This record gives sequence, C-alpha cells and structure tokens, in this order.
Amino acid sequence: MKLYKNLNHSVLELIKEFDLITETRKQELEKLAFVINESLTNFGKVEITVICTHNSRRSQLGQLWIKAAAIHYNIKNIYTFSGGTEATSFNYRMVNAIKEYGFKVDQLDENINPKYHIPLGEEDESMDILYSKVYSESYNPQINFIAIMVCSQADEGCPIVAGSFNRISLPYLDPKEFDDTEFESIKYLEKVKEIGREMLYMTSKITKNL
Repeated sequence: MKLYKNLNHSVLELIKEFDLITETRKQELEKLAFVINESLTNFGKVEITVICTHNSRRSQLGQLWIKAAAIHYNIKNIYTFSGGTEATSFNYRMVNAIKEYGFKVDQLDENINPKYHIPLGEEDESMDILYSKVYSESYNPQINFIAIMVCSQADEGCPIVAGSFNRISLPYLDPKEFDDTEFESIKYLEKVKEIGREMLYMTSKITKNL
C-alpha cells in the first residue's frame, strides 16, 4: 500500500531531517525498534499502544505515525493503538495540525469526544477509529502488547501497564502549554513533525519484514 501523495511528501521531508535527532534519542528509538523486531520475529506480529495522560495529543500522533512509518517501510503486521490514564477528547488543535500536514481526517460524529477515521492511503482498508480512551478500554489490545509512554505524567503514574509484555518510556513535551497563544499553530505543527520524524527513524531500524 502507498501513502496518500501529500502524506508521502511529508514523510520524505521528515526522513531528510533524521540528523535533527540527538544521538541519545536515536539510541532510545533503536531500543524500541529492537523490541518491535523481536516481537515480529517471535510472534509474527506486534501490537503497540501509545499512552499519555489524556490521549488527546501526543499518543494519538504516536499511533498514527508508527502506522504511517510501517506502511512507508513496508513492515507488515504492526498494529497501532493509543490510550490514556483518563479519557478526554482528541484535541481539535492537534486534529487541525495533522490535517495541515497531509493526513486525511474524516470526523464520524459531533460528540464531546468525537471519533475519527484517518485512512493513510487509497488502499487503506483498516477501520481504525481514533478517539480518546483509557488504555485498558476493550478497543485496545489487552495482553502481549508494547506500551510506549509518551508523557512524563503517565510514565510516572503507570509504573506497570497491565497486559503489556514490554513498557518503554519515550516522553515528549506537551504542546498544550501553547494553547491560545500566538505560537499555538506553530508548536502543534512542530510536534507533529517531531514525533513523525522519530517514529520514521525508529521504524527504519526494524529489520524483520514479514
């Protein structure tokens, strides 16, 4: 499957920016790639739940970008999810930022916690639905998944993630601090690019292609 043209263009631009990732961070991302590769080798698939406190910004990005990166690098059998320690909503500012960056977003309802379908290419037949939820909700895998903690608060609050076989800390700063400021749109777009760049780098280090 190929990514949508606009999204593919964004991916190629981010790949050119791998040198912006620090060596320390690259090592952390390579450790994550090793764990994913190990799961693909041993089990033939991997399920990943990206977790932050409210499942409203960073964890949603992590879910989307790992899936997009797997498609770009043709890594099969990677399934991505996200959740929080509490449910709120997929923040509209982040929704606007991913639209600007090339993601095709279909909003499915007008509820306080809207559901979104975000296909990544013309042949994307998955019906992954993105919305804010606790990480243990039944929509998400319950056992044998990798938990990626992308905010410090959730990382500290969940020393053990029930059902996960591996828990990895990979925190990002929250763009929320720039809400309703003149820097809001810039900082949200920067976060889209930062997480995208790092998830692409991580996925480029996965060697198992099933």
